[in-house]
Amino acid sequence: MRAVMSAALFLFRVSRAHKGGQDARPPRRAAALVAFLTLTVWMAATTVALAETWGEKLGYPAGKKVLILHADDIGMCYEANQAAKAYLTAGHIQSAALMVPCPWYNEMADWYKQNPDYDCGLHLALTSEWKWYRWGPVADRAKVPGLIDNDGYLWRSVPSVVLAAKPSEIEAEIRAQIERAIAKGTRPSHIDTHMGTLYARPDYTQAYLKVAEEYRIPAMAIEPSPKVMEKFKKQGYPISEAGNQLLRDYKLPKLDDFWSAPEGKTYQEKLDKFFELVRSFDPGINEIIFHPSVQTDCLKAITGSWQQRVWEAQMFADPAMHAFFEREGILFTNWKEMMRRFDERKLGAATGNR
Repeated sequence: MRAVMSAALFLFRVSRAHKGGQDARPPRRAAALVAFLTLTVWMAATTVALAETWGEKLGYPAGKKVLILHADDIGMCYEANQAAKAYLTAGHIQSAALMVPCPWYNEMADWYKQNPDYDCGLHLALTSEWKWYRWGPVADRAKVPGLIDNDGYLWRSVPSVVLAAKPSEIEAEIRAQIERAIAKGTRPSHIDTHMGTLYARPDYTQAYLKVAEEYRIPAMAIEPSPKVMEKFKKQGYPISEAGNQLLRDYKLPKLDDFWSAPEGKTYQEKLDKFFELVRSFDPGINEIIFHPSVQTDCLKAITGSWQQRVWEAQMFADPAMHAFFEREGILFTNWKEMMRRFDERKLGAATGNR
């Protein structure tokens, strides 16, 4: 930035030196130099703007890794609720997201109503993936027929949703889940997407981001830098220019990158992989999602991923984890803090309030 300012000052002096003479036009060489430096200043300023992370935009120190440890699938079952409450109250994690259509949502929503200072959003569920443990839509079923499978539940897989559901049905279900949360006396701190369904088609993404702006509840959205989008493309996500443009146009705060907690064959291997993942981060705001649950026979009957979930209910309380974060100089944030900083800095155009 200092180089940009120096170049701008030089341009000003060049223009002043040639002003007021009989021929106000500068010599050709000077004119060419002025044009070249003008382009250089513009390119440098553009590069600086593009290089600025969302961490920097929101006032965090440049070069720092800012982390959100985010518990997904809360409200899905009693076991998930217990793990999330323990983590949030102990301050071991920063954020969680509740699944409105699920059987144990009401219990967790009531807890959040009594504890509104914590950062709890909605994990917008448009699928119901487990074999025996299922749920249906929140919206009037007559308005969302494309979301419902032959058994009367939400589809098990994202491809099934993509083939059957119209974007108008997606939007109706998003709104229904948000309205259910508000009716419970809670204000979601953010919204995100279960199994990535809302990024499976650009028209789904458009509905998701539109509703986020309308309610002024930030969506889990990522700044579409070439490096980050290439990473997701290699992971098999349907990255498109249409989707990237929607993210660029989105008016609320965004993440710089997004990750899932790695799996491990043992607890120690899972911990080591997690440390390696965090070390690989670029500076900026990074969110890591995971699915903590306390161990019960019921959890084992619900999901084959129970062991990873149980370890994820332990690892963020582990002193080794805390020591690692301190050594690495990690800063932490959550969605409420991001929105507060966003509003203080007046970074977005007015998107209404509700």
